[in-house]
Amino acid sequence: MAESVIRLHRPGSVSLAALPPLSLYVHLPWCLKKCPYCDFNSHQATLSAAGKSELPEAAYLDAVIADLEQSLPLVWGRRVHSIFIGGGTPSLFSPAAIDRLLGDIRARLPLEPGCEITLEANPGTFERDRFRAFHAAGVTRLSIGVQSFDDEALKAIGRVHDSAQARAAVEEAREVFDTFNIDLMYALPGQTLDALQADLDAALAYQPPHLSIYHLTLEPNTFFATHPPPLPDDDLASDMLDLIVERTAATGLQRYEVSAFARGDHRCWHNLNYWQFGDYLGIGAGAHGKLSFPHRILRQVKWREPAAYMAKAMGGQAVSNEHEVARDQLPFEFMLNALRLKEGFTLQQFSDRTGLPASAIAGSLQQAQARGLVTADAARVQPTARGFDFLSDLQALFLP
Repeated sequence: MAESVIRLHRPGSVSLAALPPLSLYVHLPWCLKKCPYCDFNSHQATLSAAGKSELPEAAYLDAVIADLEQSLPLVWGRRVHSIFIGGGTPSLFSPAAIDRLLGDIRARLPLEPGCEITLEANPGTFERDRFRAFHAAGVTRLSIGVQSFDDEALKAIGRVHDSAQARAAVEEAREVFDTFNIDLMYALPGQTLDALQADLDAALAYQPPHLSIYHLTLEPNTFFATHPPPLPDDDLASDMLDLIVERTAATGLQRYEVSAFARGDHRCWHNLNYWQFGDYLGIGAGAHGKLSFPHRILRQVKWREPAAYMAKAMGGQAVSNEHEVARDQLPFEFMLNALRLKEGFTLQQFSDRTGLPASAIAGSLQQAQARGLVTADAARVQPTARGFDFLSDLQALFLP
């Protein structure tokens, strides 16, 4: 490890004046059931005779902390601005396990005052007072995977919870947390505009400080990819997005990213750091990381399958592969993130985060402006409404 860290600090193809903010992502890979649309690294938990999930909590956390300790030389001296515990369904882990995890992280990494600590939660794992125990363990923000408040829609997308559980989970989160997020999906099988309107009515009635709304897509290597359900056509899906933008704005939620809406200062700092091309250390099975050094940017991936990951991490080899991002790939990698933000980015941010001069993207920016996909002046670049609608086309202009 010492030799590899020394190598990372040698002169390279870029020059960063300063390192960006650092976040920590922790992956807890188990779910009660694999959803048919999900392509994340998630694995169905073993259930006991009583129907309770049986997770190797202690052994897995041992591996996660061993993974963290192996990674520490890569981030010496850097403070962590946010922690995101994702999955899978992290709320399957007991509050005591989350308390241990956060305590072990604090013992090894310096956290910024007010560090945002998010936990993803599934209403199917909701139990009264469980959210309070997560809050007591140090979680500051809960992200609840509701997806829909309609029982038939939930069945159609294979969710394990029902509408009543979703409502109970949101009500409890609202009582316990100052900041929480409701996750919804749209363009669901057979969904109509009226059905989406009802979902929005249900979610907005709770006055959530943050709302994330994602278009259901058929991802490769999922059940839905080989058994596609009947989905709304592109025109109806576009009308649905228009309705989402209109309704959220009318209730004071600002659209600050393609799929994210927030009130006031309740934007998700962790995700903002991703979108602004900040750094993140990823620990846990299949976790990805992006780490900057003065003359290069490194991407890492940890072993994906939980049992293999635990064995490798405990043996000092948590990383399955890593690579330095090539200089000519940096503009696209930056734009893949930054153009998702409504406020866009400054040219200074581009140079600060990539180590490249603004001239590296001048030609692509001219094309984007000519197509009406961005507005740009001497300082800032912002996607237009058309740019948001054709985001993939806009991002592709920056491919090498």
